[in-house]
Amino acid sequence: MMRKTWIITVVGVLLAGFLLGGSIVAENTGIPLLSGLFGTNSDNLIENKVPVNTASAAASLPMGVADIAEKAGPAVVNVEARIKVSSGMSDPFMNDPFFREFFGGSMSAPQSRYEKGIGTGFIISADGYIITNQHVINNADQITVKLTGGKENIPAQVVGQDYELDLAVLKIDGKDYPTIPLGDSDKMRVGDWVVAIGQPYGLDHTVTTGVVSAKGRPVTIEDRNYKNLIQTDAAINPGNSGGPLLNMAGQVIAINTAVNAQAQGIGFAIPINTAKGVLQELMNGQKVIRPYMGISMLDLNEEICNELGLPADTQGAVIVEVASGSPAAKGGLRSEDVIQKLDGKAITSGSDVQTAVERKKVGDKLSVELLRQGKKVTLELTLVAKP
Repeated sequence: MMRKTWIITVVGVLLAGFLLGGSIVAENTGIPLLSGLFGTNSDNLIENKVPVNTASAAASLPMGVADIAEKAGPAVVNVEARIKVSSGMSDPFMNDPFFREFFGGSMSAPQSRYEKGIGTGFIISADGYIITNQHVINNADQITVKLTGGKENIPAQVVGQDYELDLAVLKIDGKDYPTIPLGDSDKMRVGDWVVAIGQPYGLDHTVTTGVVSAKGRPVTIEDRNYKNLIQTDAAINPGNSGGPLLNMAGQVIAINTAVNAQAQGIGFAIPINTAKGVLQELMNGQKVIRPYMGISMLDLNEEICNELGLPADTQGAVIVEVASGSPAAKGGLRSEDVIQKLDGKAITSGSDVQTAVERKKVGDKLSVELLRQGKKVTLELTLVAKP
């Protein structure tokens, strides 16, 4: 009964109805098209390269929307990713897993050998480094970008990407490119005005406005678990993915990523401070190394407490599954254990567990206080690099 309840709960989370803001188009030509991209690291990438245009929001005066669009627009680029596929659908959007999840059904045979993905990116350094979403370029064998007002597609190389955070850094040859300064997403407040610039449905450099509707939103889309997203009512549509969400000083405070397909005015963006945490590694072509515990879990609620025979007000995160050979397995954790403290700090949700692990380093020890069949147990495990 307990296992069945968990399965229903997990399925409910996965069917939340969120779509990533990438756009897929099928070409009816003899030439293949595509929609993602995976590249190799640049051989001549400069070590420890940090964008020089990072700025403080407090240091700049507010501007009008038209001024922001005029100033930031030239640094916003169209991203096209092309990938060869063995099978596909003729509907332009049906290869997007999020459209397929909620609007799927009968899907016709592929009309072409390739698919083309359309997204957005923005230039962060004058020598051509570009930030976008990883899902925009995922598995692509060719990527190009087009500058504002430009007619030619410029070849781009993936120098770094992180699936978990849905971030990628591209590089184009050249110099003296226009750039957008990076702001401080932590300073944004609910109700602050924001401006989004992107390529919704391939419509070049579309500007939309709105406010920060909420902060710290968790969203699960298939196997991507987004955390701490900024929610906005500025329109975000397929093709907007990877584009900048700007404050009224014209600084990037988030990266537009996903939209709720079952509602209007609910879009999500990755805080720029989250991106800053891994930007150095991505620009250097390095893999982002994260500590790993090896469990799947659910937030403890009244229903689960009843099934476990615990008081209804018990707090913690209940373990659903322990990965074989993981630090959790080696440390003695089991399914149905309820984690209540990590290193002495109270745990009230699965997000608390994830945050605690992320703050650790590979090789660190982690003390776990839990409830097992109503009894308190304390275990210790050693974190390893996430596979």
